[in-house]
Amino acid sequence: MKFHHVPVMLDEVIMYLNLQQGGTYVDCTLGGGGHTLEIIKKILPGGRVIGIDQDPNALEAAKKTLEEYRENITFVHGNFYRLREIAAELRLGQADGVLFDLGVSSHQLDEGERGFSYRFDAPLDMRMNPGDPVTAEKLVNELTEEELAAILSEYGEERWAKRIAAFIAGQRENRPIRTTGELVEIIKKAIPAGARREGPHPAKRTFQALRIAVNDELNRFAEALKGAIDILKPGGRVCVISFHSLEDRITKEVFREAARTCICPPEMPVCRCDKQKLVRIITGKPVLSRPDEITANPRARSAKLRVAEKRQVLNDRKDE
Repeated sequence: MKFHHVPVMLDEVIMYLNLQQGGTYVDCTLGGGGHTLEIIKKILPGGRVIGIDQDPNALEAAKKTLEEYRENITFVHGNFYRLREIAAELRLGQADGVLFDLGVSSHQLDEGERGFSYRFDAPLDMRMNPGDPVTAEKLVNELTEEELAAILSEYGEERWAKRIAAFIAGQRENRPIRTTGELVEIIKKAIPAGARREGPHPAKRTFQALRIAVNDELNRFAEALKGAIDILKPGGRVCVISFHSLEDRITKEVFREAARTCICPPEMPVCRCDKQKLVRIITGKPVLSRPDEITANPRARSAKLRVAEKRQVLNDRKDE
């Protein structure tokens, strides 16, 4: 299947990254290469992009899309939570910009055999990196009912989390749940008919929650975003496109913490922590997709873009 992924908020990303000719940029979620294609065009000659993706299918597709610019792009098969290590291994130094485009791609949803979508009957997999050990099938069949309910509630914000977990636990007493189709039928039985008639597909939130849990997306993202701030040079920017309220919340909190100065207790009369402000937050509120983009690409409807810029950090701490 040809890899097809429309880059969301492309114009906004290009603008907010403040691209510099000859600069070095890191695309932490390379996908089909749509964002990187436009970035590399604007930073040549001499520019460089490090493209990271944990999905080998996406990486191979991006190599074909970006073949013309291969000399200026370094492709990395790996998870962005290793961003600091990847930068060190490549002797990157400091980057002029870092981009995260989070979530599952349209292509991954369309690859029925990957198990990401409730629209296809397929093995319960949901791994972004097929080499990872934990699958959705393993979680669905081995977690306790309480653990399942917690995942569905926290990661999927599913109103019927406890009821769905109870139905899953009841079903697997008879036989293991192996496919997405089986799971969808269980979810439909668990959610009352009246609730199923409103809103999105009844399985949407459960599938989202399991995908996040399988790939440990939130913990890995928080670590990666802190790493991105570390590897930026002063004036460099990090852009994050999120599609989920939890991802957006993590972005906001990491940026806010990095933008703080003193963290001494309120009762302390004089600052002794010497904490410096690492970033300047560029977007006070998240940037949303334009109406025309949403019409052309409905996936963009839930996208939120947040941007921060690295500040000059002075090495003037006083010895105690």
